[in-house]
Amino acid sequence: MSFVLPGGTPQSLITGLDVPWSVITVGGRTLISERESGRILEVTGGTTREVTTVPGVEAAGEGGLLGLTVDGRDAWLYAYESTAEGNRVVRSKITVAQGSVRLGGFDAVLTGIPSFTNHNGGRIHFGPDGMLYISTGDGGDSSRSQDLTSLGGKILRVTPEGKVPEGNPFPGSPVWSYGHRNVQGFGWAADGTMFASEFGQSTWDELNIIEPGKNYGWPTVEGRAGDPRFVDPVQQWPTDQASPSGLAVIGGTVFMANLRGERLRAIPVSDPYDPADTKEFYLGEYGRLRDVAESPDGGLWILTNNTDGRGDPKPGDDRLLQVPLS
Repeated sequence: MSFVLPGGTPQSLITGLDVPWSVITVGGRTLISERESGRILEVTGGTTREVTTVPGVEAAGEGGLLGLTVDGRDAWLYAYESTAEGNRVVRSKITVAQGSVRLGGFDAVLTGIPSFTNHNGGRIHFGPDGMLYISTGDGGDSSRSQDLTSLGGKILRVTPEGKVPEGNPFPGSPVWSYGHRNVQGFGWAADGTMFASEFGQSTWDELNIIEPGKNYGWPTVEGRAGDPRFVDPVQQWPTDQASPSGLAVIGGTVFMANLRGERLRAIPVSDPYDPADTKEFYLGEYGRLRDVAESPDGGLWILTNNTDGRGDPKPGDDRLLQVPLS
C-alpha cells in the first residue's frame, strides 16, 4: 500500500464542540463523543444533533465518555465510559430513521476496568477478526500493568458480547497484551499488523507493534530498553513532542494525533522504524489533536482537543477538520 499524506489545508466541518474525544462513521453518518457532557452527536451538514447522552458517565480528570465504535454490520454502537464504579464498555442497538441515527438503551459489555482521574485508556475498535479490542490505562496504579489479573494497563480482546474468545494468549482472560501505561490509539494495516500509540511518563512516548501475549514493559521500562523481557517501541518521541492519542491506519500510513505535541504524524507502514521517514504536519496550527479517522470519502478527519482545560482554545474550538489524502 502506498504512503499517503495530507494533500491540502484542513477545512473545519464542525466547530463549537465541547471536549470531543472520538469520531466514527455509522452507515455513512458521522458520530462524535464528548467526554465531559457524555453526549453522542451526529454531524448533519455543518451542525450537530444530539443523538443521546450515555447514562452513568462520570467525567473527572481524563475520564468520561471516551471511545466509540460500531460492529461490522453497523448494528450495534459501542462506547467506553467512566462511571462511579470504574470504566466499562457498553453497547446500544442502532436504527436509522428518516436518515438519522437512533440509539436504544445501553447494556454493559465489559466492566471492572480500573478508572482514575488519569490513565483511563479508552479507545475501542473491532479488529479484522471481528473481535472487539479495548485499550485500558493503568488507572494511576502502575503495578496493574504487569498484573495479569487486572484489566488495567492492557489491550483487551473480547467477543462482541464481551466474552473471552478462542485464541487469546492467556486462557480464560481477555488480556491481549500487557505492560502498557496508557494506550489511546490503535489500528491495523492491511497485512494485519496492529499498531498502538502510548503515553510515556516523562521521557518517551511510543509507537508499538502489538503482538498477542507480549509484555511492553511499563512500569519497569519507558521507551526502548533493549531488555529481552519486553517489546521495544518501533519509534519513540520526547513527551513534549507527542502525547499521542488517536491513531488510524489508512493505506500505507499510520496517522497519529498528538496532544501536547500539537501535530499530526504520518509513519510509513512499510518501514515504521526509521524516524527519517516520518512526516509531521500542522505543528501548532490547530492546537491539541485528540483523534484521527478515515472519512467516508477516503480523506482524513482530525478532531481537536483544546477545550478540556489543558489547551489554548481559539474561536470555534473544538472542531472536526477534514483534509484530502494524496
